[in-house]
Amino acid sequence: MESIDITEANAVAAGTNKQQKRIVASGIGGRLMGTKSMTTVTAEELAKDSVAEVLKRDKELRLKIHHRYTDTHRDPYDARRGFWYSHIGWMLLVPNPKYKARADISDLVDDWIVRVQHRHYLTIMLFMALILPALFSKYFFDDFWGGFIYAGLIKSFMIQQATFCVNSLAHWIGEQPFDDRRTSRDHFLTAFVTFGEGYHNFHHEFPSDYRNALKWYQYDPTKILIWCASKVGLAYNLKKFSQNAIDQGILQQKQKKLDEMRSQLNWGPQVSELPIWSQEQFHEEAANKKGLVIVSGIVHDCSSFLTEHPGGQALVRSSFGKDATIAFNGGVYAHSNAAHNLLSTLRVAVIKDSGAIGNTYGRQLEYLAKADLEKVEKNKNKSKAA
Repeated sequence: MESIDITEANAVAAGTNKQQKRIVASGIGGRLMGTKSMTTVTAEELAKDSVAEVLKRDKELRLKIHHRYTDTHRDPYDARRGFWYSHIGWMLLVPNPKYKARADISDLVDDWIVRVQHRHYLTIMLFMALILPALFSKYFFDDFWGGFIYAGLIKSFMIQQATFCVNSLAHWIGEQPFDDRRTSRDHFLTAFVTFGEGYHNFHHEFPSDYRNALKWYQYDPTKILIWCASKVGLAYNLKKFSQNAIDQGILQQKQKKLDEMRSQLNWGPQVSELPIWSQEQFHEEAANKKGLVIVSGIVHDCSSFLTEHPGGQALVRSSFGKDATIAFNGGVYAHSNAAHNLLSTLRVAVIKDSGAIGNTYGRQLEYLAKADLEKVEKNKNKSKAA
């Protein structure tokens, strides 16, 4: 079977191979791939030379590089370098050219809205962030400088810090319900500060989904804005991952955490690691050492638990050197799951050809189910005889 050419695949991902054109997509902020273009109207005359500018200046578009190389040396916001580096340090420090990375931005280059915004970025930014708030304040409140300072400069500073929090705070505090291999996290505080971008673990795991928050009570106004835009024709083909894939990730992460918790507990030696004894060897060992009892094909040394047994010592002593499987599993008393867990810590050997699997509680349930069936059959036979 032919294997994929890694060099060619990396070239495609970096956008240096132009044989395959990607679907045009635009959205809002980090949800760029969450919807298709907000309009299909072309306006090439509005940005005739912007394609070259975009390719020249933004070939290394940070957002896409961040997603492609998350938590590596090529990640421009590498959270492993600390909170302040991922927050603002990446803007102040000169990046190591050794780790320069590329990302395919052909979908952005093909979108005339993005090109116009890019070409006139400084003009649009100054007008919308500073001049418009000042003019608004002047017209309605006769306070040009108040609008310029508070609604302009201070507001812009706060919005900028909120934006930076997507790179820092969203990789620093919170839970990781979908995957913990990377630093992205989910937290309400980050969502509140960043207008919905705080459920970042979901965003990194399902990057093309237009949502950040799944639950109705989770704060994600950006999701609502995109959804509303789709209802009036400003956005369409909103992308969502299948619920099955999402639930799989949640379940796998929960299982991983359970496995970590399980590893911290004493479950006794594994059956596969126990020495194998024959019936004759068991009787020889039991004659020399008091306390050996067989339950479900496994030899247990119950001498240390003798004085702790809730049912008294006599019953345990009567089982020394014998097979107590039936008595332990309901013949005398159907022991609890906790009792089976405790019993597992007392294992010393396994009886040859016993078919022991280590799950003595499961064997008990099988025994009880079988006993119930036998009881039912016995009652049926009595009824027929009557």
